[in-house]
Amino acid sequence: MSQLDFRHHFLIAMPAMADSVFSKSLIYICEHNEQGALGIVVNRPTNLTLGELFAQIKAPLSKSELKKLPVHYGGPVQTDRGFVLHEPIGQWQSTLPVNDKVGLTTSKDILQAVGLGKEPHNLLVTLGYAGWTQGQLEHELSQNAWLSVPASAHILFDLPAEERLAAAMALLGVDYASLSEDAGHA
Repeated sequence: MSQLDFRHHFLIAMPAMADSVFSKSLIYICEHNEQGALGIVVNRPTNLTLGELFAQIKAPLSKSELKKLPVHYGGPVQTDRGFVLHEPIGQWQSTLPVNDKVGLTTSKDILQAVGLGKEPHNLLVTLGYAGWTQGQLEHELSQNAWLSVPASAHILFDLPAEERLAAAMALLGVDYASLSEDAGHA
């Protein structure tokens, strides 16, 4: 049996999603294998800004336009740990390559480089991530908890957080408001 691979896909929470942590969430899947899946919620900015985060970790942030960017809530797992979704992949101490262009890095060296005005220029910083155990994501997809669609770096890095969910839905040709809370199986 072939393993489904949802890396570099968006998961769109269906309207009937009862879990308030994931209701109206857009998740970018960074890893999916036989052990489970790891994703980052990409449409939930927090009140913490990059400027405040850099001040907390005592790192310089030279580009003033980055100081006001929000840090996002990436999911309920390890909410005290930072995750940087970025393009290009680069050479960092701890990076999970999602594909040949996008990576997820957890080491501080990437933040130090960004603080000095170096690459990566496309980035989304989160605290926490979303995780699924073996077979859990596949089960949730079979129960119509999520829609999936191949991801777009444009949606991740160029659009404001509040526009990302609708833009991902548009990739499917569907308006989120038109989805029913009841799902059926053919």
